[in-house]
Amino acid sequence: MADTLRRLTNSETCKLLQDKLDDWYKDYHINSCDQNLNICCELLELNSKIQGQLFTILNFTAREGGQYAGVETLKSRFLPWLGTCFSNTSCADSSFSLLQESLERDKRMRELSTSHEKELHKLEAQLASTRMEMNSVKQDLLEAQMELDETKTKSATTLLATEDEILQLRADLRAAHEKTELRKLVSEEDYQRQIRLLKDEISILSAEKSILHGRLSRSRSPSPIRHSSRSASPFTRSESPTAAQLTNSSRHSRLISRFNDIYANDRLDAQNLLRRYIEDLEMVQRIIFIATVESFHAAKMAFRQFKLRVRKSLSPSHMGPESLEDAVIDYIVRNLDLYDVQSSVNEVISAMNVNPKISFPAEVDFILISGFIREVCRVAFAMQTVEAPLDIAFAIDGELFSETKYRRTYDSELTAPLVFYHVWPALMENDVVVVKGEAVTKRGALWSPRKSRSRSSSPLRSRSVSPGRTLTSRSRSPSPRRSGTPRKLNDSQRLDLSMLSA
Repeated sequence: MADTLRRLTNSETCKLLQDKLDDWYKDYHINSCDQNLNICCELLELNSKIQGQLFTILNFTAREGGQYAGVETLKSRFLPWLGTCFSNTSCADSSFSLLQESLERDKRMRELSTSHEKELHKLEAQLASTRMEMNSVKQDLLEAQMELDETKTKSATTLLATEDEILQLRADLRAAHEKTELRKLVSEEDYQRQIRLLKDEISILSAEKSILHGRLSRSRSPSPIRHSSRSASPFTRSESPTAAQLTNSSRHSRLISRFNDIYANDRLDAQNLLRRYIEDLEMVQRIIFIATVESFHAAKMAFRQFKLRVRKSLSPSHMGPESLEDAVIDYIVRNLDLYDVQSSVNEVISAMNVNPKISFPAEVDFILISGFIREVCRVAFAMQTVEAPLDIAFAIDGELFSETKYRRTYDSELTAPLVFYHVWPALMENDVVVVKGEAVTKRGALWSPRKSRSRSSSPLRSRSVSPGRTLTSRSRSPSPRRSGTPRKLNDSQRLDLSMLSA
C-alpha cells in the first residue's frame, strides 16, 4: 500500500495534469473548440487514471482496517458524494449546455471564418483587378508621356524649322533687295553709259555732218581756196572715236563673262551629252578641249578672211576721219551676224575627225556637239574685235604645269609636275592670263600620247579618212564661199558701206 502511494506521489501524472490545466487556462480563448475539447478529454483521461489509482488505494486502505473499520467515513463522505454525482442531473445539464454552447460557438466561428474567407477572396479579387487597372493606367500614362515627348520633339523641330525658314526667307529677302538695288545701279549705269554713247555718236554724227556740209560747200564753190583747204585738210582732221572703240571695254568684259558661262554651263551640257555614248570621262574631256581649240582656230581664220574682204570693200571709198583699220573693225562689230559660223563648225568637225587623240562611237558623229562648237566659234570671233584681242593659250600634253595658267582637277596628282591632258584652255590677253584653264596632272604624262593613240584598238572607231581629205582638212583651205568673191550684200549692208565710205 505504501508503495502504491509512493508511486502515485512520484508519478508525473498529477504534475502533467496541473501543467495542462494551467496551459489550457492561458490558451482557452485562443484555441478552437476542437482543440479545447481534445484538451478536456485528455484531462479527463488523466483524471480517470488518478481516480483509478485513488480507488485502488481506497480499496487497500479499507481492507487494512478490517471488516468494520472505516465504515463511518465511507458512509458519511464517500457514499453521499457518489449519490450526488450519479443522482444530480445538473452537472450533466451544465456539461451538455456547455457542450452545446461550444458547438454553437464553433459553428459561428466556422461561419465567420467562411464569410471571412469569402470576403478575403473578394478583397483579393478586387485587389487583383485594382492592380490590373493600375497597370493599365500606368501603361496609358507611359504612352501619354511618350506621345507628349514626341509632340514636344516635333514641336521643337517644327519651331526650329520654322525659325530656319524665317531666317532663310529673311536672307533671301535681303539678297533680293540687294540684287534689286544692284540691278537698279547696273541699269542706271547702263542707261548712263548708253546715254554717253548716244551723245558721243550724236557728236560724231554732227561732226561728220558739219564736215560733209563743209566739203559740199567747198566742192560747189570754184574758188582757189579749195586746193589750199584740201592740202591742209589732213592736218586739220581730228579723229573721233568709233562705236567699236567706245564699246570696247563693255564688250571685253561681256566676252570674258560669256567665256566663263560656256565653261560653267555649255561645257557641262556637252559633257553630259557625250557621256551617253562614251563611258570614258577622259576621252569626253579631251573631245571637248580639242573642239574648243579647233573652234578658236577656225574663228580666227574666219575673222582674218572676213577682215580682208571688208578692207578690200572699204578701201576704195574710205574718206572718214578715222583710220581704215578702225573703220574695218567698227564695221565688223556692227555686223557680227554676217559671220558664217556654220562654215567654221564644219571646219572644226572635219579637223576633229582626223585628230588621232580622240575617237567616237561608230553610230554617232561629232555633229552631236555642234551647238557647243557654234557658241565657242561666235565668242572666239567676237574676241578678235576688241582692241587687245583675246585668245586661248597654247597647250600640249606633257607640258610643265603652270599655276598661273591652270588649276588642277579634283582627281589630279598634286605632286605631278607635268600635264596629263587639258580640260579647258586658259584665256590670254597680250601674254597675260585673264581666265585660268583646267588641267589633269599625273606622273608619267610624257607617255600619254602613246597611250591615247592605242585607243584605236578599242570598240571606238578612229576618224580616219583618205590621204587627200587629210591634206585638205589640215591646211585650213577656205570653202568655196570664202575663197571666191565676197557674198552679195543686201540693201542695208550696201547703205552701211556707203555711209562708211562717205
